[in-house]
Amino acid sequence: MSEQQSEVRESAPSPLADALMRVGDRWTLLIVQALLAGPRRFNELLEDIPGIAANILSQRLKRLEHEALVVSRPYSERPPRAAYELTAEGKELAGALRLLAQWGARHTLPAEAPRHQACGTPLEARWYCPTCDHLVEDEPELEMQFL
Repeated sequence: MSEQQSEVRESAPSPLADALMRVGDRWTLLIVQALLAGPRRFNELLEDIPGIAANILSQRLKRLEHEALVVSRPYSERPPRAAYELTAEGKELAGALRLLAQWGARHTLPAEAPRHQACGTPLEARWYCPTCDHLVEDEPELEMQFL
């Protein structure tokens, strides 16, 4: 790789770096998780997310709105109040959250890992190509696309 190519690679963010810039802080994915169940008011989110301070929740919701992952819908003018809900793009994070939760359960609480209801075996996520009807495993280029 030439020096110029190396500089371009280092200056261009990877898809993972871009995703982490948008949703990679301590509270954002917990807010998204709470909103996956449907629209929530600010105080409901405070109750659903233990430990989050009101000012942090407010900041994260504003940033999620700026990133077009959440929309606020006013339900009261006096005082001004809004309910928050995920956009279609925000709902796409559900799969990533499932994978992170699965990883967390496997490494911290193995008994809580998602299991197949019929036989009790822990579930595993796999990459699948619907066009080729092919399970994609251990392909080096797949790993490099996201780093």
